[in-house]
Amino acid sequence: MAFYTTLPNRAQIIISGEARIDFLESLITNSIANIQPNQLVYSCLLNAQGKFLFDFFVRQEGDTLILDCEGGERAANLLQKLKLYKLRTKITLDLQNNVDVYVSWGDAAGYKDPRHTDLGYRSYTKPDGEEKPFEAWDIHRIKLGVPDGSQDMIVEKSTLLDFNIDKLNGIDFKKGCYVGQEVTARMHYRGLTKKHLHTIQWNAIPQAGEDIIVDGKVIGVMCSSQGNIGLALLKDDALKLSLPFNIL
Repeated sequence: MAFYTTLPNRAQIIISGEARIDFLESLITNSIANIQPNQLVYSCLLNAQGKFLFDFFVRQEGDTLILDCEGGERAANLLQKLKLYKLRTKITLDLQNNVDVYVSWGDAAGYKDPRHTDLGYRSYTKPDGEEKPFEAWDIHRIKLGVPDGSQDMIVEKSTLLDFNIDKLNGIDFKKGCYVGQEVTARMHYRGLTKKHLHTIQWNAIPQAGEDIIVDGKVIGVMCSSQGNIGLALLKDDALKLSLPFNIL
């Protein structure tokens, strides 16, 4: 049986024009050079220091590229950033806010979510099946260890490898240059990452953004959660300690 939920606060940015693929390819962490119809590509836009700014899904519809992104102020900021890079490039950029985006799992159909085999599908028309509250989907996402954009990653501070974006098919290490590529590649090839995102189960889960303290030492920070499970960014050394929570 298929289940679906409606995602809150989504928008889309439409990129049209003959240079649309080259334009976006030069900026984002994943490659869209060979994007296919009915395919979603998950990618991020970083600052020059390799820190997270935005994440989104890219799809191709006819002669346009469409970015499925966070809505509201976040979408407006992404549009503004893209316009800064546009200069004289032969493209047009249009923002549509308050866009219906659905995620479905079970016996479902749509655009396969490229981040994880068990994440199901995204669609832009209402799918068949039973509608579930957003919390049901959010628990499913958290159990799979998948971060949710700026709900988990801190703008201009987080690095993608800390949040396992490389393992979630969000980075192409073989593509050409993009903004923040040098820092991201160095961290990957030199193994410089010293903390990672984990799913934890804990009856005393802190609020998002709060430090996780064990034996008087900060071992990580809490990210999004639902009930007694959540995502925590933990120092790798902390996994050797006796922890008051379970890592799933």
